[in-house]
Amino acid sequence: MGLSTHILDTSRGKPAPNVAISLHREEVNCSWEKVGEGTTDSDGRFRGFFTEDPAAFSNGTYKIRFEVGQYYEQLKIDTLYPYVEIVFNISDASQHYHIPLLLNPFGYSTYRGS
Repeated sequence: MGLSTHILDTSRGKPAPNVAISLHREEVNCSWEKVGEGTTDSDGRFRGFFTEDPAAFSNGTYKIRFEVGQYYEQLKIDTLYPYVEIVFNISDASQHYHIPLLLNPFGYSTYRGS
């Protein structure tokens, strides 16, 4: 069914718009292949993974890389993290996976959303 993400900047209590993100799939040789990229919308969301080829969404290990350093640089806020990478397993590609990022300049958390 697909993959989506959302970034909420908890220090500001607002979504994080215009954050560059990329999606990578782990290959058999433990390298990573980029399979998608985009930018979060005004609500901090990105739903564009696998929209052109939904059949490409398959079981495996993936990571989303969030370029949060650039986001905080634009806000003129110091941050500890130049980027955040979240690695996760897709075990049933017939389901939808939502990977949110709760972010602040000096910490972050994530979970499987709906």
